[in-house]
Amino acid sequence: MDFNTSLRRAMKTGKVLLGQHATEDCINEGTARLVVVAKNCPDRFQKILAEKQDVPVHVFEGSGVQLGMACGKPFMVSALAIVEPGESDILSLKRA
Repeated sequence: MDFNTSLRRAMKTGKVLLGQHATEDCINEGTARLVVVAKNCPDRFQKILAEKQDVPVHVFEGSGVQLGMACGKPFMVSALAIVEPGESDILSLKRA
């Protein structure tokens, strides 16, 4: 599975929420099926994720700028939540 391709497909055909606040809200509502965080995501947010054991988390090995580019966005994305994968196989990351 190519992460960038799967992420772009999820962005195009599914429901993906970008940003720490939207991701945290999604986790609290119980609708996040997978959370992706950039390697340089702030420690405060990583501590929040560590407390939430009920949602799988994938650490993207690049920076927030690189994760934003992988999403096809011209801005930094430090965290995102996959709510619906659409036609993507991105949820297979949570089994890895």
